[in-house]
Amino acid sequence: MSGTAARRVALVTGATEGLGQAVAFDLAQHGYDIAVTELSPSPLAATIAGIEAASARGLAVALDLREEPSIAAALEATEAALGPIDLLVNNAAFTLNRPATDFAWGEWDAVMNVNLKGTYFLTTHYARRCFAAGRQGAVVMMASTHGLTGLAGRSVYGIAKGGIVQMTRMLAIEWAEQGLRVNAVAPSTIITPSRAAMLADPARRDGMLARIPQRRFPLPEEVAAAVRYLGSAEAASVTGQILAVDGGLTAA
Repeated sequence: MSGTAARRVALVTGATEGLGQAVAFDLAQHGYDIAVTELSPSPLAATIAGIEAASARGLAVALDLREEPSIAAALEATEAALGPIDLLVNNAAFTLNRPATDFAWGEWDAVMNVNLKGTYFLTTHYARRCFAAGRQGAVVMMASTHGLTGLAGRSVYGIAKGGIVQMTRMLAIEWAEQGLRVNAVAPSTIITPSRAAMLADPARRDGMLARIPQRRFPLPEEVAAAVRYLGSAEAASVTGQILAVDGGLTAA
């Protein structure tokens, strides 16, 4: 993008490290100013530094997806500081991995309130703002191969991500004529700092790779590029789609 072209604005949730941070950095390098969120803005300092290193404006915003007033406030703060949001990236997630029969009632709520309920209401609040202003926009959900295939020990997380897949389709159809596109990226396991310990076990790592035809884990930067495409003008006719970035896992 040339120095004189208008920059776009993106809001990326859950961007302290890993995939959310990679998405924020990629978008910053391709013409976006970025608002990034966490429960508290303080852990976002490194992400903001990386955004600003790409000559983009960065904004750290507090967001608790379990609280509707926090959702409304985060959108208001972003647009007040950076301008109307062109792209919403729903990356924030919470997971507990254990056998289905070991899940407690409250733990189900802990996963669903962030991954499904909070994502839904952030997206619908964003849509209302777009419709009220007569603006078009784009939403990219972070789904998962766990929402497309079955795997032991991932039941509640997978159910939530399956909900994200269907949410993507439902909202895309409902909002198509109003110019708001909704798509999802569904990555398989990605090597991030939070997963380094899990993947350090050779037996576990090799077992996971055995399910992936390419025999490698996707890179965060590859998933970020898919997010950027779905939010771009090049994808103007793409809505309601689930783009798996998984080395062929869901095709096998």
